[in-house]
Amino acid sequence: MSEYRQSYSTTIAAPVTDCFAVLVAFEDYPRWSSPITSCRVLDHHADGLPRRVEFMLDMTVKTIRYVLDYTYGRPHGATWTLVEGDVRSIDGEYRFEETAGGTTATCAQAIDLGFWLPGFVRSGLEKKALRDSVEEFRQAVEARARGTA
Repeated sequence: MSEYRQSYSTTIAAPVTDCFAVLVAFEDYPRWSSPITSCRVLDHHADGLPRRVEFMLDMTVKTIRYVLDYTYGRPHGATWTLVEGDVRSIDGEYRFEETAGGTTATCAQAIDLGFWLPGFVRSGLEKKALRDSVEEFRQAVEARARGTA
């Protein structure tokens, strides 16, 4: 597991159920998440929710492939861990909490790329990537809530 764990929260103008629906609609990720070029569900839990999901990310210099294993706390979020791929480890979670203004969505994630980067460079890159990812998620959920997704 990476020693660098990042988290980012935002308020989404939509209910928890919309957040959860967008979270588990993996086939839609390439439409709203800028680095994801492909996302494919490989296996499902007995209740039908996706269990193992393969991602392909365009990291500009290189395309990264990895498979994550998901567990859910429906409708309040999910956790994931790396099964296999081009990185050493990934673990993370999304948590959704109903608030007066909609839903607070918090994503926390730790990634070990498998090669060394100076701490300040790594931290800056990971913070920006996580923030951008959560904000793109917020936009996708709010589009769904408006019926424009």
